[in-house]
Amino acid sequence: MTILLESCQIAPAPGGAAELSLPMTFIDIFWLHFHPIRRLLFYEFPCSKAYFLETLVPKLKESLSLALKHYLPLAGNLVYPSNTEKKPIIRYVAGESVSVSIAESANDFDNLVGNHARDADQFYDFMPQLQLTTDESGDKLLQLLAVQVTLFPGRGVCIGLTNHHSAGDANSIVGFLRSWASISKHGGDEELLITQGESLPLFDRSLIKVRPGVDSIYWNYAKEIPLQPPSFPLPTNRVRATYVLNQSAIKKLKDAVLSRNPGLVHTSSFVVMAAHIWTCLWIPGHVWIHRYLEITLETAYHTDGVENWLTEVGPVTQSRFFAVSGSARVDLYSTDFGWGKARKLETLTIDGEKYAMSLCKAGASEGGLEVGLSLPKVKMDAFAAAFADGIKGS
Repeated sequence: MTILLESCQIAPAPGGAAELSLPMTFIDIFWLHFHPIRRLLFYEFPCSKAYFLETLVPKLKESLSLALKHYLPLAGNLVYPSNTEKKPIIRYVAGESVSVSIAESANDFDNLVGNHARDADQFYDFMPQLQLTTDESGDKLLQLLAVQVTLFPGRGVCIGLTNHHSAGDANSIVGFLRSWASISKHGGDEELLITQGESLPLFDRSLIKVRPGVDSIYWNYAKEIPLQPPSFPLPTNRVRATYVLNQSAIKKLKDAVLSRNPGLVHTSSFVVMAAHIWTCLWIPGHVWIHRYLEITLETAYHTDGVENWLTEVGPVTQSRFFAVSGSARVDLYSTDFGWGKARKLETLTIDGEKYAMSLCKAGASEGGLEVGLSLPKVKMDAFAAAFADGIKGS
């Protein structure tokens, strides 16, 4: 059981811009109707309820306020115009803030941070929602970020973060989390400015070079879809489990691939990991793997032909599709609020997809990769057996 102790709003600390308005580029519009990104970071930090409420929560609020000063858009809204001749924007104005929930849970912390299959629904007790409202002009305002901090008395703390994908990709949100954590740990943003000043966000949209009209192509497609309030995919009828590929397992997979394909000069850890996961899931009709990766590799480092992305990727998404949330380069486990490294990361985003996995650097295995899956229990049991056999037999 989880009890809500407090709901509050945290505004950016003074010193930032009073207003910031960002036009949405084609990249932002692409993710306009995608479900929110939902992550949970669990920390082993035994403390009492009194310490949590009197010391830890005030410190988190203060550090969040300072972090938002450097990430102003996250305290604002996505403004979806009632007149769709206009494009949506990301806007912050003074007085806007981030919703923060403070909660206490009696759930089994040790079960939640395990890698074994666990009921997926229970994790939503620790996850905040983004709110959709309408202003006096009829424009819809969608929050870009919401936070929940949950205490497990005597065991630990969970930071739940929900963000709209248009507000930032994995690297952007991880940058925000690290900034917040650094400020919390060091008691101010001086250390952040010294060590990560060059990595703080840049909001200059003119740096994105595409031919005129591309943003309109994406908006003309997106505006035909009504903007819906975010909701949890409950009941999920699924279990969640985590699978870790250490360096040794990754090397075995690479060696197996290279032995069967002697013409290959190099294969990445991501490719062999993804191939192993897909093979264990045994998705029929997986010939699209090839076309999707081809599109991704062709467009990853430039924007040539970007106006055709929707027509190229669209048919793929209508067939069987395997989504990846996160990156092999994302390291969330090192996010230290002053309580040490995170004990466990859970990415709830994948519950909303038929086939999807979360991906990040492994927390307990140097050089390894951590994969999270959300599947019906029967499928998860079958996958677990295939996953283990595949590593042994590669």
